[in-house]
Amino acid sequence: MEEECKVLLDATVDTEARKGTTQSVKASSKLTTILLTFTLCLAAAATAAVSVFNRHAKGPGQDEDNFDLHHTLRQISNVRAAIHLQGEYNPDMKTSVEWKNQVDQSHSQGGLKLDNNEIVIPRNGLYFIYSQASFRVSCSSSDADDTTSKPLVHLSHTVQRWSRTYGDNDANNTYETILHSIRTVCQQAASSSPDDEGSWFSAVYMGAVFNLNGGDRLKTVMEEKMLPNLEDEPGKTFFGVFAL
Repeated sequence: MEEECKVLLDATVDTEARKGTTQSVKASSKLTTILLTFTLCLAAAATAAVSVFNRHAKGPGQDEDNFDLHHTLRQISNVRAAIHLQGEYNPDMKTSVEWKNQVDQSHSQGGLKLDNNEIVIPRNGLYFIYSQASFRVSCSSSDADDTTSKPLVHLSHTVQRWSRTYGDNDANNTYETILHSIRTVCQQAASSSPDDEGSWFSAVYMGAVFNLNGGDRLKTVMEEKMLPNLEDEPGKTFFGVFAL
């Protein structure tokens, strides 16, 4: 590059000198031409130097590596935390159904997990919590006294939250109800053959948005007497959370 600029400058000077012998050229015009040529040479040399430096600094394939890294980070950030659990009746559990992950349509991702039949929140943020419990209910009874004392059949379903923000580290005393639903299904009637009357099928669904903290735990609570009547076929009883 330096040699090319030198040749170009020499040629410019010689040309102007030769022109001076045959015609009258102002000294200022010759000086302007030489300075312009010199400036163009410096600009070309600087551009070439920067290009060489960038190639050495990046190294081969670095542009492709940066693209792959950014693409991977975008994919990770787009994985929204979500969990969907399927409920099954477990006679050993007296206050709730047993929640199952990786069964049928149940799944989890983004840090939300199932631990000790509870959903654990991975980080602070807004989450939508939802749950549904389905039951088979008999609305007839052979016991006339039972229909008199309890004429209505109720179903209840509750979601409770444990959090360190409650100020008590004893997990047994810091659960608070955040979702609760009661539904009246039917009115019991006396029947000589209750089995012939069949069963009523009813579901209790609830859901809402909450601001939760990392480490919070969520569990469900149901009436023990209703658990044997749980409908645990796929899609009927479920519990889930997803980040907003």
